[in-house]
Amino acid sequence: MAEKTYPMTQAEKEQLEKELEELKLVRRPEVVERIKIARSYGDLSENSEYDAAKDEQAFVEGQISTLETKIRYAEIVDSDAVAKDEVAIGKTVVVQEVGTTDKDTYVIVGATGADIFTGKISNESPIAQALIGKKIGERAVIESPAGDYTVEIISVEKTN
Repeated sequence: MAEKTYPMTQAEKEQLEKELEELKLVRRPEVVERIKIARSYGDLSENSEYDAAKDEQAFVEGQISTLETKIRYAEIVDSDAVAKDEVAIGKTVVVQEVGTTDKDTYVIVGATGADIFTGKISNESPIAQALIGKKIGERAVIESPAGDYTVEIISVEKTN
C-alpha cells in the first residue's frame, strides 16, 4: 500500500524537523525524568504523578511518530516551477469577493503548515482547492457551509 504524501514547502519541512528535534532532545528526556521521579514515590497503583507522566510520554511518542511520518513522506513543492501569477502551495494570494470591496490574503501551505490565525491555509481546504491552478484576474467559486461565493484573484506572490 502506498503511503500518503504530504505536500509542503521546504520551509514547512524544516519547521517539522525543528519540532521533531525539540521533542526528541528536550521533551522526551523531561518526561523520562518525571517518570523516574514519580516511580520513586512508591506504589504505582495510586500514583497520579506516574499516571500523568506516562500519559504525557504516550502523547510525546505519538507526536514524534506523526512528525517522522510526515517528514519521511514529505513532497517538497517548488513554487518556482509554476507560473508567477498562478496560485500554488508556497504562494500568497489576495482575493476579493465579487460584488464587495472585501479583500482576503491567504498563504497556501501543505496541510502540516496550516494555521488559520496567521492566514496560512492548507492546500486541502475548500478555499485553497478552489484557488490552486487559477491565475490573477480569474474567478473561483468557493464552497462554504454558509453558501457558495465567488472571488477574483487580485494578486499572487511567492511566499518568503
